Amino acid sequence: MRHQNNPVKLSDSERSELESIVRTGQHKARVRERAQILLWSHAGKSDLEIAGLIHRTPLTIARTRERWATDHSLSDQPKRGRDKRLDGKQEALLVALACSDAPDERESWTMQLLADRLVELKVIETPISDETVRRTLKKMSLNPGSKSSGASQP
Repeated sequence: MRHQNNPVKLSDSERSELESIVRTGQHKARVRERAQILLWSHAGKSDLEIAGLIHRTPLTIARTRERWATDHSLSDQPKRGRDKRLDGKQEALLVALACSDAPDERESWTMQLLADRLVELKVIETPISDETVRRTLKKMSLNPGSKSSGASQP
């Protein structure tokens, strides 16, 4: 049997907690599976044996053990991604602006005009793209080409 980098040694309370997670259906399937991996690792099964039992790769088993050794965590790590550019209040102000009358020299709002006006009014600190404006208005079910919304594309 190959040496494991992060051997699992569970206390009685940890083992009973993990057994409870596996037995009850109150947790996500991934969490239950990770708990079962840890229980089998504690029982002395190898990564290859466990991988064969649950149809996962040995790397998945090793990573589960590693996460347990470092964090004592079974849950998913936070997903990567960009933070929202506009918060709820800023989105509401954007919608209100788009529904208002267009500037005097224009027949209707363009996405870029709306983005620029948000910066002018100091609703936002950093400039945003016209695409951010379009996506926000689309999310709010505003049709940018509709006369009733006040916003249109150039």
